[in-house]
Amino acid sequence: MLGATLGHVRLDKITIVVDDYDRAIGFFTKVLGFELAEDSPSRTNDGRPKRWVVVRPPGGGSGILLAQADGDRQDAAIGNQTGGRVGFFLHVDDFEAAYARLDAAGIEFVAEPRTEEYGRVCVFIDIYGNHWDLIGPA
Repeated sequence: MLGATLGHVRLDKITIVVDDYDRAIGFFTKVLGFELAEDSPSRTNDGRPKRWVVVRPPGGGSGILLAQADGDRQDAAIGNQTGGRVGFFLHVDDFEAAYARLDAAGIEFVAEPRTEEYGRVCVFIDIYGNHWDLIGPA
């Protein structure tokens, strides 16, 4: 029925396809400062073992499921999950401190930070090649 709503809805998780669980956990926890919310044994749809790994920004909110690639098609998606566009947006309270932390960690930035109507912003590339906006107050 058109016009009907689902009621209260929230986005719980998104998936980022990665090459290695532990490498991805290290990047998201040590470089971006996320919390490891879950790292549990799991199984693929056809019964093979895998891990269920979720990281979240400090304080909760939506999580990122780090899914280790399984097969050629998923391998090809690593680092290109949004076709080269910015697909992930990291909002921070202190833009300058976050920028300095990422810069010190060797993160690649696409351009210098700039000020837009909505705040300070700079595009960075994660260890897989995915593009992120780092966004903070002006």
